[in-house]
Amino acid sequence: METQPTKGKVSLIYWTSTPARPPKLFRGTLKFAADSKSHPYHIAPMNPLETLSLVLGAGFASGLNVYATVATLGLLHRFGIIHLPEKLQVLSHPFVLAIAGILYVMEFLADKVPFIDSIWQAIHTFIRPPAAALLAFSATAAASEPWRWAAALVAGGIALTSHGTKASARAAANMSPEPLSNWALSFGEDVLAVWLTWFATAHPTAAIVVVALLFAISLYLLYHLFHFLRRTFRKLAET
Repeated sequence: METQPTKGKVSLIYWTSTPARPPKLFRGTLKFAADSKSHPYHIAPMNPLETLSLVLGAGFASGLNVYATVATLGLLHRFGIIHLPEKLQVLSHPFVLAIAGILYVMEFLADKVPFIDSIWQAIHTFIRPPAAALLAFSATAAASEPWRWAAALVAGGIALTSHGTKASARAAANMSPEPLSNWALSFGEDVLAVWLTWFATAHPTAAIVVVALLFAISLYLLYHLFHFLRRTFRKLAET
């Protein structure tokens, strides 16, 4: 195998052969991050499309479960699967991962108890959207200030929408005496948050489309859940 280094990448020329086939010549390219010391042949820094996907995907996922989102991003970077923007690389620190893990376990348990779940969702109205905005602001550190603030507002708005849909669905489910619906929603939300965070980093173009669809579905559900809850509370007040 021969290597031909060039700026920002390493070109590889190598031969392969098997008993059934003659040798073949292949040429490939490995990109690496110039500032990556621990992973010299690491994934290159995110381009604008990947950053937009991260802002939107992490924003929606944070509205569902911000601790799972932070832990997923940190683990993906720590194991070299993605290369987060410099301001977000702190998420891979063991201390940050430990705190995110502990808080995720707390949310996982709180989600399963109807009364505690309602209080938890109310408190996180003031945590999830700001956290999503902070992630977006940090992810766009290379952009100018107006774009960074715009990204923060968009991510915070998306997180508020997904959080509002989640909280409304939980309120509706908590009116049922059986716990299975609440548990099913809890597991589904956690899986979607983790999957969407990964998907936003692995398939940026498709992730932008998926987030747009999820956002539209959330607005639709939020509208109908709001009217359902209002009718339910009105009936309870009349009785």
